[in-house]
Amino acid sequence: MRIVPVAGYDSMLLNIGGAHNCVFTRIIVILTDSAGHTGVGETPCHASTLQLLAQFRPLIEGSSLLRLNATLSQLFSSDARQQQTSHTNDIHIPQMNPEKFYNAAAAIEAALLDLQGKLFNLPVADLLASGKQRDRIPVLGYLFYIADRKLTNMHYRSGDNEQDGWFRLRHEAAMDSTAVVRLAEAAVEQYGFRDFKLKGGVQAGEVEVETVEALLSRFPEARVTVDPNASWSLEEAIRFGKQLAGKVPYLEDPCGAEQGYSGRETLAEFRRATGVPVATNMIANDWRQLHHALQLNAIDIPLADPHFWTMRNANVVAQLCNEWGLTTGCHSNNHFDISLAMVAHLGAAAPGDRQTAFDTHWIWQDGQQLTRQPPQIRDGYLELPPGPGLGIELDMERVEQAHALYNALPDKNRNDALGMQFLIDNWRYDAKRPSLVR
Repeated sequence: MRIVPVAGYDSMLLNIGGAHNCVFTRIIVILTDSAGHTGVGETPCHASTLQLLAQFRPLIEGSSLLRLNATLSQLFSSDARQQQTSHTNDIHIPQMNPEKFYNAAAAIEAALLDLQGKLFNLPVADLLASGKQRDRIPVLGYLFYIADRKLTNMHYRSGDNEQDGWFRLRHEAAMDSTAVVRLAEAAVEQYGFRDFKLKGGVQAGEVEVETVEALLSRFPEARVTVDPNASWSLEEAIRFGKQLAGKVPYLEDPCGAEQGYSGRETLAEFRRATGVPVATNMIANDWRQLHHALQLNAIDIPLADPHFWTMRNANVVAQLCNEWGLTTGCHSNNHFDISLAMVAHLGAAAPGDRQTAFDTHWIWQDGQQLTRQPPQIRDGYLELPPGPGLGIELDMERVEQAHALYNALPDKNRNDALGMQFLIDNWRYDAKRPSLVR
């Protein structure tokens, strides 16, 4: 088992937490079996996740691929969790939380599934409980407001050497609806999207709704939505929801906890008041949260990210959606093409036809692949890679280059506040205010 932290380049994308740094980080887990086959997994990078992966190594090395269930069960046993938490605290690294635990387990599980698929000559999608249902899945064009990188002294890429179109525009400032529509046009030309999501929580709600309506005007046949990351108050969310009702397929986390009420309670009120379906990656991120959210009828689309649920658990969520009349979706963050393959197999195994277009940030990292033949997005669909396992082969030269970039970083943990300090003096994160509303 090899644990490889890696880094790649990003644009100055805005969100409620600030501005994406010029570099993002991930962790690659590489497993090699006794036959010489390689399995890989990818997950978000944090110091505590790296430490957990190192501590899990004795449970993985020497285990049998035919006993994958038993191996993974050891990771999730209460004794193992308690031991990892205790040891993490003893050595004074950042406090372990359930999210980091699942991040670590998800990378290992994906790599084991990749190896097992090669052992049985089956795609990972066929190893998930539902089995492969399709060869491609719809994905959406994830759009952002982009700040002007020239206002910083950070080393953002310029895109000056790129041809006109998506690969140049993704590096340029886009702070109004006209610029965001231009981004969408370029993304359609490059990837053929029929669905879009605007990352909100950046400007005043009125501005973001105006951008959604501009996208709908330009692409009247497209499905367009916005994710304010719960920065709207319930009152605002209901007002904007009524304005967008019948125009958008759903809203993602339009409001959150306020005035003593939980995010699950306010989202339930929002649904009753507007009739607009709700997607979330904020208030139903584990089994207990999902249970409470469904009891309150607060959500319609749980966005089960395989990096935070694991691939097999996310597939179970998809099965529950199919059985209970919910819609399957998937959350995303900046990632390399290993994660893109994980998402492709997850979507390919989701049962039924109640599936919304999956999120992916890959369009912002396209060209930085760590595999020889990365999965492709064509005509708005992510195609399942051919071949057994995840269907990908690492390009080790590129992996080592990404690892060297990670090692060169002075601060290896994500900090979206850093770039915002160049835009707004003394900027601080506020969960209830869009990042530019100060």
